[in-house]
Amino acid sequence: MSVLTAAAELLGRTGDVVLLDVRWALGRSDGRDRYLAGHLPGAVYVDLPTELAEGASPTAGRHPLPSVQALQSAARRWGISTGSRVVVYDATGGLAAARAWWLLRWGGLPDVTVLDGGLDAWTAAGGELVEGDVVPQPGDVVLTGGGMPVLTADEAAALPTAGGVLLDARAGERYRGEVEPVDPRAGHVPGAVSAPTTENLDRSGRFATAAVLTERFAALGVRPETAVGVYCGSGVTAAHEVAALAEAGIEAALWPGSWSEWSNDPDRPVATGP
Repeated sequence: MSVLTAAAELLGRTGDVVLLDVRWALGRSDGRDRYLAGHLPGAVYVDLPTELAEGASPTAGRHPLPSVQALQSAARRWGISTGSRVVVYDATGGLAAARAWWLLRWGGLPDVTVLDGGLDAWTAAGGELVEGDVVPQPGDVVLTGGGMPVLTADEAAALPTAGGVLLDARAGERYRGEVEPVDPRAGHVPGAVSAPTTENLDRSGRFATAAVLTERFAALGVRPETAVGVYCGSGVTAAHEVAALAEAGIEAALWPGSWSEWSNDPDRPVATGP
């Protein structure tokens, strides 16, 4: 299945898909307000911190994976049934929506894509926005889990010494340890390679082409046969990097706990610098 859906492809077909609006950004809590002010016709709002994650903890990170049962209940609440086609979007190039894409794929739902370019691409293509809330008929989807590879902290840390590549999807200044706005310690996992998620996007906020992404990841030491793991601050934007790697034909494993798990353990070593 493709990772992306183009806005032009979705025009006139919103009634054929389950649309999920996942507007969330670190430090903001107005996603639902922005959804109510204007969203794709039929789109259901998804609250990332409460529906795409369990409660934070020092040992599991800021956005631990929900249980399969909790994710299935949420998916049914969003109107997803067996055989549904799902398209997720946000207003930040997919940086938040990719979490829903990854989780539903992990849950076992095959036909899930990210609206390439999100809300801006939709309106640029002539798509309308509507106000208010959408409460869909409950779905009956059955999720099983295990549909996407996952890493533990120990497995992620071992990748660089075992011939694999561990990508750090956070901003470069956080990787280098120059700033750390959220987590207890600044820096990165020793051996990890800096690969900011924002560099997966072009100037319009859409995913770069598969050829450009392939070239980008090859420069970071990633080939189709390479074992690849990805982490970020709390496993959210790392999902976007997994999606970009998939566009380049490369399977990658997500480390859900990410830096928020690692930096809370004083026994874990921390590297800084480029």
